[in-house]
Amino acid sequence: MSHTLGIRQAQKQRTRQALLDAALVLLEEQSLSSLGLREVTRAVGVAPTAFYRHFGSTADLGVALVEEALGSLHPMIRTTVAPTRDSDERIAGAVDLIAGHVAAHPAHVRFVARERHGGVRAVREAIREQLARFAEEVRDELAGGPESAGWDGADLLMLAGLYVDQIVSTASLFLEALEAPAEERERVRRLACRRMRLISIGRDHWTD
Repeated sequence: MSHTLGIRQAQKQRTRQALLDAALVLLEEQSLSSLGLREVTRAVGVAPTAFYRHFGSTADLGVALVEEALGSLHPMIRTTVAPTRDSDERIAGAVDLIAGHVAAHPAHVRFVARERHGGVRAVREAIREQLARFAEEVRDELAGGPESAGWDGADLLMLAGLYVDQIVSTASLFLEALEAPAEERERVRRLACRRMRLISIGRDHWTD
């Protein structure tokens, strides 16, 4: 009985992932608010009623896509501000990490960039909550460094929000330049490094 149950659970998980993958492909060309569940189930080859075994609505599917798209970014976010190297090296490494993530997951990045200010409230809120979690994690990472001596919690959270916003902005720029010539991608890289460096300079002198 347990073996049969395990097989069913595995099949259910495969179907759920297939629905997410199909939706992500369809969302390359449209917004979530215009996506129909029949489109998704037709792409997977299951009956529309099967959709509701996994998601209550397309909004619920969108929230699941947010968790999939942003959940894996937590280690990268922390690495971006970890005080393990000098500032310029850390910034260059962080920008390269962002560029690599965009190249590996362009559909996820495009989905988040489009839906962050899109028409589905539950998805906007899910993205906002994830980014707020990132900011809290970055704040905690920053608090452990000697550069944060004398900073209060509110200012550290503000600084963390600046880093997170810049990471999201940089990802969007790399996404736009994904098919561009190498010199354009390098221009984006230099611009991202300069913006990160400006935040770091401001951090160094904030308590002066």
